[in-house]
Amino acid sequence: MPINNPVSNHSSAQIANDHPLLQPLVIGGLTIENRLMVAPMAGVTDNPFRRLCKSFGAGHAVSEMIIADTALYARKKSLYRANFDNEIAPISAQIAGAEPDKLAEAARYQIDNGAQIIDINMGCPAKKVCRRLAGSALLQDEDLVARLLDAAVNSVNAPVTLKTRLGYENGRENILRVAKRAEQAGIAAIAIHGRTREDMYTGEARYDLIREVKESISIPVIANGDIDSAQKAQRVYELTGCDAVMVGRAAQGQPWIFRDIEHYLRTGESLAAPSVSEIKEIVLSHLQELYGFYGEYSGCRIARKHIAWYTTGIPNSNAFRQAMYGEESTAGQFRVVEDFLHAHE
Repeated sequence: MPINNPVSNHSSAQIANDHPLLQPLVIGGLTIENRLMVAPMAGVTDNPFRRLCKSFGAGHAVSEMIIADTALYARKKSLYRANFDNEIAPISAQIAGAEPDKLAEAARYQIDNGAQIIDINMGCPAKKVCRRLAGSALLQDEDLVARLLDAAVNSVNAPVTLKTRLGYENGRENILRVAKRAEQAGIAAIAIHGRTREDMYTGEARYDLIREVKESISIPVIANGDIDSAQKAQRVYELTGCDAVMVGRAAQGQPWIFRDIEHYLRTGESLAAPSVSEIKEIVLSHLQELYGFYGEYSGCRIARKHIAWYTTGIPNSNAFRQAMYGEESTAGQFRVVEDFLHAHE
C-alpha cells in the first residue's frame, strides 16, 4: 500500500540494505524471510492478524497460546487458535502446559494439524495461566522446565522453540540457566521478553540479560519487550546483538509497524504515519477477514478491540467507540466504522 513520503532520520553503519535483521533466518532447517517477528498474544494473534502482519513485512508470526490438554482441542476457541489456513510458511503453533506427557502429545497434535514449528510458552504472566503452573510460573521449577523441554523436543521431528522471560521474580532471574538448558535439550531458538513474571508489563524491559544469553549460547536469540518503533528495534538490536526482534503490543492497531521497521533499517529514514484513508482501507479489510473467520456473533465481538486500537488518537474516537460497542451485527459495526473514518479522511 502507498504511504506518505519518508521523513529523514538518523542513520548508522548498521542501517543499510543488508541490515542483519532483514536477512533470512534459519530455524531448525526452516527459512524465515526476515528477522522481524510477531509475538504470540492471547486473543490477538489469530489467523487474520498473523496474515495481516505478514502482509506488512513481518517475517514470522507465532500462534496464540494453545493449552496442552486434548480434552480442550475440540472447543471452539481451540479450533480457531489452531487454524492455519492460508498462512505463509513456516507455521508456528504455541503450546502451554505443565505436564511433559501432555505437552508432548500437544506438540504431535499440532504438527499433524499443519504446524511446522512448535513454540513452548514459558513467558505468559497471566494469573489464570500461572495458577495452573504454566507460562512464566514454570520458571520457578527448573527441573520441570528441563523435563518439559526434553519431552517436547523428543516428541516431534520438527523444530521446537521457546518463549520465556528473564525469570519468575526480580532478584532471582534465571534466564541464563534456562537458556543453556534449552540449548542442551535441542531447542532451535529462544525468544526472551526482557521482564520477569513479577514485572508483568510494568516498567521498562531490560536487555542486558538478553545480551548475556546471546553471548552464552549458539542458537538464535530473539529479543522481545517494548519494541514500539523502528528506531527502538534498531536500538534493541544494538543493545543485545540479538538474531531477531519480536514485536508484541506495539502491533495492536498498527500492523504496519513491520513495514516501518523494514523501511528504516533499509534506508535510515522514517516513514510518515499512515493517513486516515489508508487506515480506513486496512481496518475495513481486517474487519472483513475477522467476520469471515469467526462468523457473525464472534466476529462482531472480537473485532471491537481491534477497532478501538486502530482509532486511538483520532479526534472524537472515545465517543465513537462507545457507540461502536453497542453495535450487535457485523453489518452495523462495519457501517459505523466506515462512516467514522470517512468523516476524518
